[in-house]
Amino acid sequence: MTHMRRGTVAAAAMALGLTLAACGGSLTEDGSGKDDSGPIKLGMLTPLTGSSAAIGPYMKGGAQLAVDEINAEGGIDGRKLTLTVEDEACDPKTAAAGAAKLVSAGVSVSVGGYCSSATLPTLSIFDKAHIPMIIPAANSADLLAEQRRNVFLINGTGIQQAKAAADFIKAEKSKSVALVDDNTSYSTDIAKRTEAELGLLDIKVADMQSVTAGESDYSGAVNAVLDSKADFVYWTGYYQEGGLLIKQLRAAGYKGGIMVADGSVDGKLIEIAGKNNAQGVFATMTQTPQTIPGGEEWVAKYKKKFDSDPGPYSPQAYDAVRVAAEAVRSAGSTDGQKVIEALEEIDGFKIFSGPLKFTIQHTLSVGGFDILVVRDDEFALDK
Repeated sequence: MTHMRRGTVAAAAMALGLTLAACGGSLTEDGSGKDDSGPIKLGMLTPLTGSSAAIGPYMKGGAQLAVDEINAEGGIDGRKLTLTVEDEACDPKTAAAGAAKLVSAGVSVSVGGYCSSATLPTLSIFDKAHIPMIIPAANSADLLAEQRRNVFLINGTGIQQAKAAADFIKAEKSKSVALVDDNTSYSTDIAKRTEAELGLLDIKVADMQSVTAGESDYSGAVNAVLDSKADFVYWTGYYQEGGLLIKQLRAAGYKGGIMVADGSVDGKLIEIAGKNNAQGVFATMTQTPQTIPGGEEWVAKYKKKFDSDPGPYSPQAYDAVRVAAEAVRSAGSTDGQKVIEALEEIDGFKIFSGPLKFTIQHTLSVGGFDILVVRDDEFALDK
């Protein structure tokens, strides 16, 4: 954490300098730095490189679909939307640099953020530039710790996910659970909260450990799970490591239940784990068009536009753009403070998880997590 914080401070300082340089020659008459004419610029940080790079095109596609639909209907008060995408790579330094680029580009609202550990250092960068953040995927409670008014989450939080996981584990009649995380903010947050929720349900946590992301051999973790006699494993990290862990657990003879958190819900996990090993693996996941009634129409629109199926977090990215547009429309301005006030006042705007109203902590007031299960080549709603 120490080295990450140092990198964060340096990146934030660099970003602030870029921000001031960008705004210095473009202040409006009211001094806000926001020009309420011309295109409305949205910015997105998403992994385009690194182990989670498969997610980037899904999020970019969902956001672009919303931008194109809004522009086709005349934009916002006659102003068209544009989308600028930068890489976060699930890496704090890369994300901070990407945020600085978006600030320099003059974006009015940020509609990105996938990995929580990478999103954390961007909070202060966007805050200093008075840019609201509508975060579609990253959901660690750490994102809320600083109580920044510009931060809004439209994915369920780690708090909600942990409770859903513990309730399902209880329903599975598990007696002993192993919790494994990848030592990132998102992953450890869910693991610790799940440990607490399991305690409330009198379910034993037989093993709790962190592994190093990016490695290929998780035999140490596998042996620890086997030695613990756990009858259920909950992996709270991302799909690259999750797929390897599942593969190695099954190869070692582990027969118990396995569940993964939402960062692992991707077809790549099935590919890495091996189709046979992945069958029956459960997942905690926010609602998606593939798992809610009536979602088929949206899936068809996405597929028609991009000639591919939408993947994880494409619908949340789509909703982030729509929420941003609604707030700008309501505010009648791209001024950051006015947009934040409009976001706080949203009540009933329809998104995939249900009617949107933010809590005082700027999290979802309704909507939660479904339980999915791997059937053949995909994650499907557990029935």
